[in-house]
Amino acid sequence: MTTRIHFTASEAELAQKALAVLTGRYGMVELDQAEVVVALGGDGFMLQTLHAIQGRDLAVYGMNRGTVGFLMNGYSETGLTERLAAAEETVINPLRMRAIRADGSIHEALAINEVSLLREGPQAAKLRIHVDGKMRMAELVCDGALIATPAGSTAYNYSAHGPILPINSEVLALTAIAPFRPRRWRGALLPKAAQVEVEVLNPERRPVMADADSRSVRHVVRVQIRSAQDVRHRLLFDRGHGLEERLLREQFV
Repeated sequence: MTTRIHFTASEAELAQKALAVLTGRYGMVELDQAEVVVALGGDGFMLQTLHAIQGRDLAVYGMNRGTVGFLMNGYSETGLTERLAAAEETVINPLRMRAIRADGSIHEALAINEVSLLREGPQAAKLRIHVDGKMRMAELVCDGALIATPAGSTAYNYSAHGPILPINSEVLALTAIAPFRPRRWRGALLPKAAQVEVEVLNPERRPVMADADSRSVRHVVRVQIRSAQDVRHRLLFDRGHGLEERLLREQFV
């Protein structure tokens, strides 16, 4: 049985060459006729693709034509139909960010990997953290802080010395970026259903920006983050090489 595939590719030369080869070999249908989307590029392009097809309930199978390719499968010009038929599916939920700026405007976005708050100026940010309406930290002095999903826990979160989370764990990682006070704070693991609110202290002198998967909002004074459990993203991986295995393997390298 022929699989109706919609291919999409990053602007990178390697990805565009792969697009030409694969569409010539397997054909291509429009997105509204597709059974599956094959994304050619790196992890950043995979995130773009998932955001772009949100709400279509289509699974995405990535093939690495980028750099790291943590969310991608290996590239091959042959056997794609068979690989798609045998692939295992992982369903992930993004985070919903609601950022309130100093001028009172409200900006909302979804983040598959993480929502981060980052200092905009030369001085450290001062943040106050609330979880489910209760203040948990009166003042965190840092370059920033982030909330990461299990799928995003090996990205910016891991670089900031946050924990790698099993893909099916019902938790989120709250990780400080270069914390100064409390000096030894190692972050926290939060229930997936937790409602997190980060308040920016002294925002005029210590401005902060919020970022959801590279979509940024400047001069925020308050950011609310929670898991968007009503939004589902479906990823396909070669059998035996799914996200659960990749996250486990990443902890032993």
